[in-house]
Parts: sequence; C-alpha cells; structure tokens
Amino acid sequence: MGNKAYLVLENGKVFCGESFGAAGEVTAEVVFTTGMTGYLETLTDKSYFGQIVVQTFPLIGNYGVIPSDFEGKIIGPCGYIVKEWCQSPSNFRSEGDLDTFFKERGVIGLCGIDTRALTKVIRESGVMNGMITTELTHVDMDKIHSYRVTNAVESTSVTEMTRRENPEKTCTVALLDYGYKENIRRELEKRGAEVIVCPYNTTADELKALNIDGVMLSNGPGDPADNIEVIENLKKIMNMGKPLFGICLGHQLLALANGFKTEKLKYGHRGTNQPVQNLETGRVYISSQNHGYAVVSSTIDPEIADEYFNNVNDRTCEGVRYKKIPAFSVQFHPEACGGPRDTAFLFDKFFEMMGK
Repeated sequence: MGNKAYLVLENGKVFCGESFGAAGEVTAEVVFTTGMTGYLETLTDKSYFGQIVVQTFPLIGNYGVIPSDFEGKIIGPCGYIVKEWCQSPSNFRSEGDLDTFFKERGVIGLCGIDTRALTKVIRESGVMNGMITTELTHVDMDKIHSYRVTNAVESTSVTEMTRRENPEKTCTVALLDYGYKENIRRELEKRGAEVIVCPYNTTADELKALNIDGVMLSNGPGDPADNIEVIENLKKIMNMGKPLFGICLGHQLLALANGFKTEKLKYGHRGTNQPVQNLETGRVYISSQNHGYAVVSSTIDPEIADEYFNNVNDRTCEGVRYKKIPAFSVQFHPEACGGPRDTAFLFDKFFEMMGK
C-alpha cells in the first residue's frame, strides 16, 4: 500500500488516505463524477483539465488500462481520488493497472478516503479547490483558495490541422478542437465524414479554404466566458452559412457568440446517468455529461433561438436550436452512449442539415 496522503479542501476540511500513482502534490478544483464504469474515458477526457476528479463508485480499475478506450492521448485530470483501486484487474483487453499507468503519466492518486462523505461536502457546499499532499505541515491555504483553471482550451487543443482519410467519404467536417473526445470523431467518420481536426483558433477564412460541408464545435475544459477571442471568431464562422453542431463547451461558446450568458453551477453534472428532456417532444433521454457551467435559459433570445433540451433534475439548459443559422447544440455528450444509444441520433440530424 502507499504512503499516508491527504486531501485538504479550501474550507479547511481534511481527508486522510493513502497515495498511489505518481508521487508529489497537486492543487486543483475538486469535482465528482457518478459514472459506475468508464473511468478510462474520464481519465482521458481533456474537459477535466485543471481538476482533481473524485469517483463516487467505490471500486475503480477492475478492468485495467485499455488504450483503445481512451478519449485522447493525454490525461485530463491532474489528480484522481477513489475509495479503492483494483490491484489485480481482470479483462482480456487490459494492458496494466492504474497505479503503474499513473506513475508513467505523472497522475497523483489518493485512495482509502470516504468518497461518499467527500461527495456530500461538494454537493452541499459546491465545487471547491483542494490539494492532495503527503505533508500537512506545509499546506499553503492561500494557494488553494486562489487556484483557478486558466488557459484551458489553449493547453488542450491541437496546434495544427490533421486530416484522416475516410474510404467511405460522403462529406467533409471541420472539428474545432477545444479539447475534443476521440469518440466524436469516430461518430462523424462512422456516418461518412472525412474529419479535419482544427486548432481552437482556426479562422473562418481558413475554414472556407478547406471546402467543408459542416463544422463541429467540440467539448473542452474551463470557463467558457474566458475564451473571448474564440467567441469573436465563432461570430464570423456562423456567417459562413455552414451547418454547425456544438457539444458541451462548443454549445456554451456558440451561445455566448449569439449574445446569451453562461453561469457556473454549484457542483456541475458529471456522470453517465443524467436525464435530459427534449422540450419539443417531451421525451426524456439518459445522457453522459461532464460540465461545470451552463447556458442561462432566461438569456436565450427567442428571436434567435429556442431552448432544445433541459436537465430533468435542475431544469438547466441542455440544448439550443437556432433559428437564423443552420445550427444546434447540446450540453451533454451524444457520442458517449449514455442510454446506451439514446442521443446518438443528434449526429444524424447534423448530417441531415448537411444534406448527407
């Protein structure tokens, strides 16, 4: 077992457990996710950039490390907290255990704490900063209080365009990378798209030169309102007249580009069991989500757009359908098979908009 380690929250509460994975200490925003499976997708989701992730499910790592399930090449969270990690994973695809994987990738882990109690603290008090450390005598509370996720999109986006040929190509889609998940690309390719992954700051003129049929706005980390230049760029991209489909951060950025507002939620929606309702049909879907911010429903201008989906639990905005441009967006992840296939039809709608 590992050495004694601690989680120190900005409200002064301390949880004592044991370290695993990489050695060291880390300060970040502490969030929880309720997924019972999918820990590999969580670990490789760049939307968790700058955060320490708490898994509410008690046993993590039982099916090992499976690279083909990764959502990206880099690790999203900078810290990881579990009740118990499995030291002897069993799966025919497994290529190792979490402890070894974390040591290789520099991820600091904490296990053996009461994750249920920690989750209750976050639910009641709201998301807060914290530090994982092995030494309590040198904890800098000012550093914990002042921590903020910054330069999130810039730090996770690709730096140059990449095109992957599709032998069944029927159209070309530009995927603007704000921290995209690999399964978004897979869902596009599955339907016949040749996908060009583009840096977050790709301009409208650069997109026009690619002769694309549509634009996908990806998920990503951080406060959407921080991305001032991206939002201004999106206003020009909207004027291209190409079909637009936004997911998660892409949904929020598109809303901001249309003059709507976003807000930080008390503890966000993170997990694979979030119910959302289609406001046009009344049907409820089970969705996968990972976000701490939301579009403010009351700021959606009915002349410009209508709210498309909302969250059944707290009625926050989960989707927007635009009236003056060929665009729609959702807060949840339709590529993540939450239902397991409930909301994948949204990709089909995007292709219908492109006439494909």
